[in-house]
Amino acid sequence: MIGVTILGSTGSIGISTLEVIRLNSALYRVVAMSANTDVDRLFQQCLDFKPMIAVMANADSATELQRRLCDHGSETQVESGAEGLAHIASLDEVECVMAAIVGAAGLLPTLAAAKAGKRILLANKEALVMSGQIFMDTIKNHNAELLPIDSEHNAIFQCMPSKGHGFAQCGIEKILLTASGGPFRQMGLAELQSVTPAQACAHPNWDMGRKISVDSATMMNKGLEVIEACWLFDTTPDLVQVVVHPQSIVHSMVEYCDGSILAQLGSPDMRTPIAYGLAWPQRIPSGVKRLDLLSMGSLDFEAPDLERFPCLALAYRAAQAADTTSAIMNAANECAVDAFLRDELSFLGIAQVVTQVMDELPAHAVSDLDIILADDLVARELANDIIAAIS
Repeated sequence: MIGVTILGSTGSIGISTLEVIRLNSALYRVVAMSANTDVDRLFQQCLDFKPMIAVMANADSATELQRRLCDHGSETQVESGAEGLAHIASLDEVECVMAAIVGAAGLLPTLAAAKAGKRILLANKEALVMSGQIFMDTIKNHNAELLPIDSEHNAIFQCMPSKGHGFAQCGIEKILLTASGGPFRQMGLAELQSVTPAQACAHPNWDMGRKISVDSATMMNKGLEVIEACWLFDTTPDLVQVVVHPQSIVHSMVEYCDGSILAQLGSPDMRTPIAYGLAWPQRIPSGVKRLDLLSMGSLDFEAPDLERFPCLALAYRAAQAADTTSAIMNAANECAVDAFLRDELSFLGIAQVVTQVMDELPAHAVSDLDIILADDLVARELANDIIAAIS
């Protein structure tokens, strides 16, 4: 059986991963899992899947989880903090690590998995957005295996002839990265000023966590995916075109020099890319409802409106820079989204904060991880100052 660590098991990706593993329990076993603050859900997951180790982000939550598990006779050991996450990402008993911690917090444990030579199922965008060259070098130098789990990047991977071949060798001319457009695709700019967190989190097609849902609503999520695609597929942002596709049926496409466009279609359900990543190059059941082509109706495609979605333009700007600009942008966005979810910043204020931070902070050449983390910290401090002034 293949041992799996799930970093972020209580989030939407983690829950879907556990569903796929349950469906294929003869092939996979959960060795370790982690959560940020959701003690209740991780407790129940530990009882259901009996991992060797569970990790909570802070020590108090870890103590509470350990007490409850002991009371139920569970043998699962509980650890906490960054050290605990790095530990379960590099366990000898683990072959495969699902990297599904949202935000910058997922960077260090995902790097630990890379250094340990694991198969990494990458659902955390920030590992590449913040430290693309360092992360890809670590994958290569430690013979780790990197498989994309974002539905779009997984679709691109499926539409390419073979893993590891670049654009020139495969005759690829362009990546067509699809985007749903989120809940505000047709909303007037004046109305966007007053949208609420509840509205922003009500994605029309996907069931996602709150932070990612807001990023989808601003299209920052798609911008992060542009940066991620450049690193994953060794290309440049001018060859990654975002196409708004409201139905979320075509998950992305690859255009070739002979005029062919290959597309991957499926129901908007993350269990499909998760199953593909777990089993690659084989395939296993995912439990996903089959796509009924006869009842699908039309498939629509349109260009993104950069006036309505300025965060996408900011991400393209960051993708062009070979420095810490993308880390600065990501940090500012995390702070701004958090403030929006706390009703301390308007929806349009998210792009305003990110723009001001990117304009005011100098970026630095990336030579090591400390430089990235330092700029991340400074960007967060400035973003929070700007938010306080606005509010």
